[in-house]
Amino acid sequence: MKILTKIQFIVISVLLFITPCCLPEHEYPVTPYIEYEDFIKIPTSQGIDDKGVLKISFTDGDGDIGLEEGDTTGIYEHGSEYHYNYFITYFERQNGVFIKVELPGSFNSRIPVISPKGEDKAIKGEIEIELFINNPNSNYDTIHFQAYIVDRALHHSNTITTPDIIVKKH
Repeated sequence: MKILTKIQFIVISVLLFITPCCLPEHEYPVTPYIEYEDFIKIPTSQGIDDKGVLKISFTDGDGDIGLEEGDTTGIYEHGSEYHYNYFITYFERQNGVFIKVELPGSFNSRIPVISPKGEDKAIKGEIEIELFINNPNSNYDTIHFQAYIVDRALHHSNTITTPDIIVKKH
């Protein structure tokens, strides 16, 4: 029985070693595609929901996700439409209807370059971002976010919407 286990281990090890060589390259569209994965609230020591982590997954066929730290001129100039490449919008449910709420600052962010090396540029991964979720100027406790990303070729991904998030305010 132990010999069979060793043989099985060797066969599985060899298959794991040679299988990646035989797999076709990943094929995804060149336009990024994102999916909602999770949202985890981070309460304060008093139990008030203050922050949360939004987790999305993504694919991109040509792997041109992300901006270099020095990408701050031209279309990436601060204040321009594409200074950021991860766009997040905050909504509150007010009187039964979700309303886009402009808060001080921005939830938008810059994803750093994550392009793969080699010939196969297709990329798949996950992105997590920490967000403030407790609007101190509001009594409403139900929110959600919408998000999309933009690659260096300025292809806009689809837009995802998180499920409703109930914020413990006090």
